[in-house]
Parts: sequence; C-alpha cells; structure tokens
Amino acid sequence: MKKLQGIIILATVIVLNACSSVPITGRKQFIAVSDAEVNQSAAQSYSQLLSDPKTKVINNADAQRVKRIGGRLSAAIERYLKDNGYANQYDFKWEFNLIDSKEVNAWCMPGGKVAVYSGILPITKDDAGLATVMGHEIGHAIAKHSAERISQQYVAQGLGSAIGVAASGSSSALVNIINQSYGTVGQLAMLKYSRTQETEADRLGLTFMAMAGYDPHNALTFWKRMAAQGNGQQQPEFLSTHPADATRIVNIQNRIPEAMKYYKP
Repeated sequence: MKKLQGIIILATVIVLNACSSVPITGRKQFIAVSDAEVNQSAAQSYSQLLSDPKTKVINNADAQRVKRIGGRLSAAIERYLKDNGYANQYDFKWEFNLIDSKEVNAWCMPGGKVAVYSGILPITKDDAGLATVMGHEIGHAIAKHSAERISQQYVAQGLGSAIGVAASGSSSALVNIINQSYGTVGQLAMLKYSRTQETEADRLGLTFMAMAGYDPHNALTFWKRMAAQGNGQQQPEFLSTHPADATRIVNIQNRIPEAMKYYKP
C-alpha cells in the first residue's frame, strides 16, 4: 500500500510539473522537489559560507560594483518575470557578495544567493564582463537547474526511495542525493545534461545582461578571454561538464541577435 501511495504521489508530481518551462528558452522541465525546500537549503549554506572564518568577504569598490551590477540584473529579471507571468514561480531573496579568493569562479545558488570570487575580476575586466559572468550564473538559478538535477537523481534511485526522500523535507537528504556517485554510464549522462544546462545558462545570461543594459556582444570577448586561460590540454567535450570553448563561443554568437531584442543602452 505504501509503495502504491508513493507511486501515486510521484505521478502527481510529474503531472503538476509537466507544464512547467524555463523562462525565455521554453524548455520543459520535470522538478520533483519544492522551490521552498531547495531555496531554504541554499540560503543556509550561503549564510554558513559567509560566516565561516576562512571566508573573507570583501567590502571595497569592487564589492560595491558587484552589488550594483547585481542590482541591475536582478531588477531587470524581476520585471521580466512579472511581465511574463512567471513571478509566482520565484521567491528570490537576492544577495551579492565578493569573496577574496584566487579561484576563477562565480556562482548563484537557488533563491538568488550570488558569490563572485576576486580571482575572476582580472578576466571580467569591466562591468560588461562582470555582467556576463553574473548573468550566466543567475541563469542557472532562474532555470532551476539544481532542483532539476536533484529530481533526476530521485528518479535514478527508483520510485520508492525517491518518494521517501522527497517527502522527508530533509535538507541533509538533498545534500546526500547531490553527493552520491554514479556508475560510468550515469556519469556520462549527467555530464551531457550539465552541458545542456551550461548552454541554457549562456542563453539566459545573454538576455539578462541585455535587459540590464549591458551589450551582449561583450559576452563574446569575455568568453574568449576565459578560453585563453586554458593550458591547451582540455579533455574531450563529451567528458566535460561544460561545452568546449569553441562550441560555447559559436553558440553565444548565434544567440546574440535574440538577446539584442532586449537591449536598451
């Protein structure tokens, strides 16, 4: 009986989410975990990171620039979501912080928790470059890629265990699912899906930066600078979570006309 109830619950979740789609791209999604749960877990992790003695949050002119650009991006995105009927699907509590680190990285957690590492600033160079990076990372959050991956892993574990975790409401359960390893076939499938997510985040990021008043043509120069950081020994694309540099640049070039429709300098 419990197994039957679990199957019914999962079937209900699938039906309820069958019509959900990613803004702008329109890609259909299956998400079997609530936004509230994922966002709460992300907010807790973000708070813990910022309060960790090992984390040095910078408060200087560059940090203010990150906040300013973040403010422009988030305001433009919120307007778009409201104007296009997506507002009730998002409850973001935006935060933007610059962290002292040599790592060339930036990310946006579900719920709008953004971190930019100082190591990427020499590559972003200017506001448009920084908007490219932040727009891309925010794209992952707007597309709910984290929730989508968790949902995929629920399915991979089987109906019974998936329902058990989904119904538990446990943040630790979500973390455990994210950290579980897969066999070779599963890994390759997830890597391919990661490349799909990266390409979608590029497309969203282009549009978001355009909405915020940054010329999306600048994204090309940024990604070319990023490509130049490589050592020429990249692994084959089918084994990478990111598109090959050349593939990414071509895809971005092809998407610029779409993004320019939203650009108002």
